[in-house]
Order: sequence, then structure tokens, then C-alpha cells
Amino acid sequence: MGLHAWLTLAVVALVLFALVRDLTSPATAVFAGSVLLLVTGVIDTGEAFAGFSNPGPITVAALYVLAAAVEKTGALSPLMRRTLGERGVLRRPLLRLLVPTVGTSAFLNNTPIVAMLVPQVTTWADQRRISASKLLMPLSFGAILGGVITVIGTSTNLVVSGQMEAAGMEPIGFFEIGKIGLPVAILGTILIIALAPRLLPPRRSVREGLEEDSNRFTVEMIVEPGGALDGKTVEAAGLRHLAGVFLAAVDRGDTVIAPVRPETVLRGDNKLRFVGRADEVLDLRSMKGLRSAEEEHLLHLDPAVRYFEAVIGAESPLVGKTLVDVGFRSRYQAAVLAISRSGQLIDAKLGTVPLRVGDTLIVIADPGFRDRWRHRLDFILVAEMDSAPPTTSRNAKVVGLTLAALVILAAIGLVPILEGSVVVALLLIGLKILTPDEARRAVDLEVIGVIAAAFGLAAAVESSGLAQIVASGLVSAFDSLGSSGVLLGLVLATVVLTELITNNAAALLMFPIALAASSQAAIDPRGAAIAVAAAASASFLTPIGYQTNTMVYGPGGYRFSDYARLGTPLTVVMVATIVALVPVFWPT
Repeated sequence: MGLHAWLTLAVVALVLFALVRDLTSPATAVFAGSVLLLVTGVIDTGEAFAGFSNPGPITVAALYVLAAAVEKTGALSPLMRRTLGERGVLRRPLLRLLVPTVGTSAFLNNTPIVAMLVPQVTTWADQRRISASKLLMPLSFGAILGGVITVIGTSTNLVVSGQMEAAGMEPIGFFEIGKIGLPVAILGTILIIALAPRLLPPRRSVREGLEEDSNRFTVEMIVEPGGALDGKTVEAAGLRHLAGVFLAAVDRGDTVIAPVRPETVLRGDNKLRFVGRADEVLDLRSMKGLRSAEEEHLLHLDPAVRYFEAVIGAESPLVGKTLVDVGFRSRYQAAVLAISRSGQLIDAKLGTVPLRVGDTLIVIADPGFRDRWRHRLDFILVAEMDSAPPTTSRNAKVVGLTLAALVILAAIGLVPILEGSVVVALLLIGLKILTPDEARRAVDLEVIGVIAAAFGLAAAVESSGLAQIVASGLVSAFDSLGSSGVLLGLVLATVVLTELITNNAAALLMFPIALAASSQAAIDPRGAAIAVAAAASASFLTPIGYQTNTMVYGPGGYRFSDYARLGTPLTVVMVATIVALVPVFWPT
């Protein structure tokens, strides 16, 4: 193995280590790796920055804008409102939920679809005394399955298509990946409906935890006019750092202040709402300057404030920080009432708890909190608790027709996906369905950065000879099983890598290895590349392997191991289907 191959291996190992350990953001880690390979002479400038001019990342960015327009206008609301139905055993609501989810995810980014459905599914389950854990993981898995039906179903498909084009191959046809993706989606959907009610344990969701935790109450106290606290700030009144008690809101009669700042001045007859343990809350009654008002349950505060579930994703700047570190109240204009982790409410001083990927924060804030933060990296999901389904605006038909036109024209090959998606994005802005700022915030720059920067790593893996070496190892390990065994090795390696790092980076790293392996074994290179795309797009084993899995982790009250319960048989079926069908549709 030459010097460049060793350097590439070392850099890739460092990048993987940084991604697995969350030492920095994925885009930063991958970009730094590409730059390091550029500086050491493994790749040239054109190879290092090829991803920034490749059609893949640009198309992904444009489709993010289209998905934002669909979400904003509620174009899918009429379909989604009827998904679960009113009655039936669990498998029937699962069928109603999965079919439209799989279908729409084939043409739209699945993140807004899951974000829209999480609060609706949870509310539906709560009203019928069904554990939301029986539905939310299937929702995520269904959205993932839909993504392998078309080339625009996931960003990973587009990334591999762009790599194929750069390698001198024809890009993936609109429904080409569906030759294996559609059978995977159908078999996966059947498997979820059959196994989810049995394999998924009934977990307590975050909102159920708050409802059922008898030690948590909200009590309302009134500031006595002319009393010891009248005219004092929250800090001066000693209400800032109470043991086991949290000042959630100040009701002045005409306005409700939430979250409450240390400098907020208390006035006579203000109603103060405290959240905490029952025994600690009762101690407030002995505080001078306060008198007791009526007691009420945690989730029944003034309608001027709202409760939200905010889930922390892998790219959030909150990971590894505490609420105090980031100045949560000031930064987000909101207050955290509880933190749920692995299905359990954290019993500690919340401000000092380092936050992790998948943590769900129960936040009290003004009604505009979701709109301010739903398209930011800070939270992968912001959902209002007990909210009504989104309404359909007058622009919904325009967006729906635009999407249909893009799909039809791209499917018949009349308009390339890149040009069509960019034109549609500009059209939506031109028609003022989205503002330029909304379009900008809709694009996940972290994902785009990972995709573009990873092209440099992929180029180094190929040009340094590392791809040939790894491919030779795969062929040697699986050659006894024939070409199908080598294909199996490629798919399994992609699945493992996808669970460790981002699916786009996994696909880009495996692409040159797949091409090298296909040249050493009797595998069509096009089939090998598409197999990598499908395997990288389907992550079912962990809550951190795919974005939608993380989104439902907290709201479903899941534990880390719950994903493997349903994800393992699903992964086995997916791998077996890919290995069986690739030689059929792409024979050597």
C-alpha cells in the first residue's frame, strides 16, 4: 500500500472517529478531512471541491425548498388527516399511516413529513389510550422505505447519482432505483404491520410522563400588593434558584411573561406559576409576600403560552452543552420544564445536565417558538403538544400541481432533475409562496456541506488506491459465495457505516469501493452503485443512524435498544432483497 493510500486511510479514520464521537459537526469533520488530503497532495483542488459544483448537492438544496413549501401550505394535510382513521385494531391504523407516508416520502424530503405527523400521531394515540411507541417508529421506518422508490426520495440517492455522472456513467433514472426500492418498501411495510404490535414495547411518551408523574405539579401564587415581593425583580425576590421549583410564567392580567427573566419586576396581584415537586411546591405557601391561588395541572396553563417538544439532533450546537452554558432562556425566549432521555424524565437540576443527541426538551414559550426554530440546526423536531393538524392554505393547490409537474417531467426524461428542481424552487419564491428567508432557512446547510465535502474524501479513496485495496479485501472475504457474496459484503459494509456516520458520507465513501469491487467480481458497476445508494438510505438499527429515527426517539419514549427489535428483521429483509434483485435488473 503506497503513501497516499496510508494517508487517506489515516484521514478517513480520523474523520470517522470525529463523527462517531461527535467531536465536531459532520460538515466540519468531513470538510477538514478533504482539506487535509488536499494539503498533503493526495488530491488536487478540483477533486477536493468537486462536490460544490456537482448537481447532487444543488438538487438536494432545491428539493428542500419544495418540501418547505409543501409543509407551509399544508398541501399534504387533507391526505394526512385521514391516515389513522377513527377505529380499528392497531394493524389497521398502521396500514393507513404507512401507505401514504411511504408514498409521499418517495417524492418529498421525509423530514417534514415525519415532523408534521409526529404530533398528530401522538395525540391520536393518547386519545385512544394506545402507546405512541407502537406508531412513531413505524412512521419513521415507513418514511425511510419510501425514500428508496425514486431518485429524489432521499438526498443519498441524488448524491450517488451525481457520483455516477462524475465517473462517466449515466445518472440514476427517476424510477430506476425503484426496481429494488419498491419491493423493499412493499416487503418492509408488510413486515412493520405484522411485527410492530408484537416487537415494540409500550413505552411512556414524554407527554405521558408529565401527565402521569404525580410528583410534578404546577401551583399558582399571587404577589400580595404592597407585600415583601411587590416591586422586586425575580432575582432580588429569591425566586431564581429555588430548590426543586421552577418559576414558569408571570401573568400580569393583560400579558403573560414566559419564560421569566431574572430582571422581570414583580407587581402586586401578579400571578406566578411554579412548576416542581409536590412537596417543594407546597413550601412556597410559607414565603412572605405570596399567597396561594388555585392549583392546576402542568399542562393546563394560560392559553397565551404553549408547550412544545423540541428534539436535539446530531448537528445541534446544544449537544454536549448545558442549558446554563447556552443561556437557553435568553437565546430561545423559552424555558425548559423537563428533559426526556431514553424514555425517562431526567431527575436532576436541568440547567446542569449536558444535553445529548435524541434528548427531548419540554419547552414553554410563546406560540411563535416553532416557527422561529423549526428550520434551524438547534432542533431536529419542534412540535406543539396537543396542536391541531395544519390547515391547507390557498397556495396548496399551486404547490401540489408544481410538485406533480416536476415528478412527471423528470420521470419521462423531458426535464433533468437538477434544472427542474431549481426552476421550481425559484418559481415558489417568485410567486411569494415562500419568502427568500424561508427558502434559505429550509435548506439544511449542514447536510449540503457534508455531501459537498465528502466528494473530496471519495476522490482520495479512489485515486490513492485505497478503494482497490478495500475492495480486494471484500472480494477475498466473500468470494467463496460468488458474486452475490461480494455484493452482500458491499451492502453489509454500507449498512454498518450508515449507522455510524451520516448516510450521505457513507454512500460517498462506499461508492469508489463498490466500483472497484465490481471490476474484480462479476457484478455490474451500475447495480453495485445503486445497491450502495439503497443500503445507505435505509437505516433501521439505531436512533442516530437516520434523521427521522432521532425525531421520534424522545416523543415515542424509546430506549436505544428498541430500534434493533424492529430494525433487525427489517434490515435482513432489505439486505436480502437488494442482493437478490440487483443481479436480476443489472446483470453482468
